[in-house]
Amino acid sequence: MPDTVPANVSASFSALVPTIITIAVMATAGFVVKAITGMYAYDIIYHLVQRPLEGVVQGLPGILLLMLIAQIFWVIGIHGNQMIKPIREPLLLASIAVNTEAFESGKEIPNIITMPFWDMYMSIGGSGVTIGLLVAVFLVGKREDMREITKLSSAPGIFNINEPVIFGMPIMLNPILAIPFIITPLITGTIGYFATATGLAAKAVVMVPWPMPPIVNAYLATAGDLGAVVTQIVCIIVSILIYLPFVKISNTTQQKKILRKEE
Repeated sequence: MPDTVPANVSASFSALVPTIITIAVMATAGFVVKAITGMYAYDIIYHLVQRPLEGVVQGLPGILLLMLIAQIFWVIGIHGNQMIKPIREPLLLASIAVNTEAFESGKEIPNIITMPFWDMYMSIGGSGVTIGLLVAVFLVGKREDMREITKLSSAPGIFNINEPVIFGMPIMLNPILAIPFIITPLITGTIGYFATATGLAAKAVVMVPWPMPPIVNAYLATAGDLGAVVTQIVCIIVSILIYLPFVKISNTTQQKKILRKEE
């Protein structure tokens, strides 16, 4: 371009040629694939990659493995949900979309494990089902630092926001609280799965936003099923029971540290 042309305009025109070439090549490749296979590249990728993954995640072992990986990332200080998001969300959002369509059509609901299932039973109060930790600290916690963090984290925890707990308690790099943080969602997810598989709780048919508070999200996601609400309450009680002994251990550990300093 002539020197009189502004640099930003010249740069835009310079990008046109590679853009046109890229679009032309990709479009041609797409038409060739469609002509040869009778399927678009998107459909081929879906059948070869996403559908097998859906089969894995729709099983209990697969979803528990995915949760385990997320929890381990959290414990070492990395946002676990963001790390597994590229794998989790396309599959679980697709499964809830299928359930919603079946529900609206009056057909049998096919999928147990969906995005709302993850939120209802495996992420109550946030990752690690930390609503159980908050209640456990209120019940038996004696450490002032833990009680203060719990007070500050209670309001966000109702809306499933628990970064204040994870990084403030802290849970990350904490060998005591890391144990229940990892195992609790695996246990509550198993409870939710078998309750749904046996018909005690309905399958999720509505995509509910993740900040929706517990109890409410179970009721809305299952179109008003009380069995799902009861199952979620059971999961909350179980999470409290799991966290209780570890909170007591934290109390004892802190007391020992104080005694050592006094000596």
